[in-house]
Amino acid sequence: MNNFDKIKANIDSIVSLNSEEWDSLRNDISFVHLKKGDFFLQEGAVCKEIAFIDKGALIYSRSLDNGDEITSDFAFENEWVTNNYSRLNNSPSNLNIKAIEDSNLLVITHQNLTCLYDRIPMIERFSRILMEQAYLKIVGLSIDLQTLSATDRYLKLMQTYPEIFQRVPLYHIANYLGIAPKSLSRIRNSIFSSGK
Repeated sequence: MNNFDKIKANIDSIVSLNSEEWDSLRNDISFVHLKKGDFFLQEGAVCKEIAFIDKGALIYSRSLDNGDEITSDFAFENEWVTNNYSRLNNSPSNLNIKAIEDSNLLVITHQNLTCLYDRIPMIERFSRILMEQAYLKIVGLSIDLQTLSATDRYLKLMQTYPEIFQRVPLYHIANYLGIAPKSLSRIRNSIFSSGK
């Protein structure tokens, strides 16, 4: 499967493009390789791109004044990454998006995406659906943090991303769940000992 097959399958799962539209879109996609630790977006920079993850894993995080890092989201293969707030407002990003393993991205600039809306109306529909999905994810996480126990949040994360503990450092996972790393260890030990 070449680099474009995955992104084509992802787009085709939501909207249908004809071969001419796909060729036009393909011309606006560039390939970017990030090494582990490289940034797709850094705090303070304006987000100018949206990217499809062909291979790899990235985290959304924010640096605190004391040097700690708060993790707010993850993204893996076949998912899209961007900072919509920064990109759509043309404002400095309040978070980082960083590769936590070597990653291959298929990138579309915001400028090219805006032009694509005029050339290929289905891309505008696709973008709207991605925005709706991103909004629902944020709302769902907010509700989970308010209503679910730490153990239930952990179990839900495991259902959504079964491979996450093999790919993401524990302190990022604990941050995302809103708990201390020691609490995460206790939850994991409790679940393993109960055989869940």
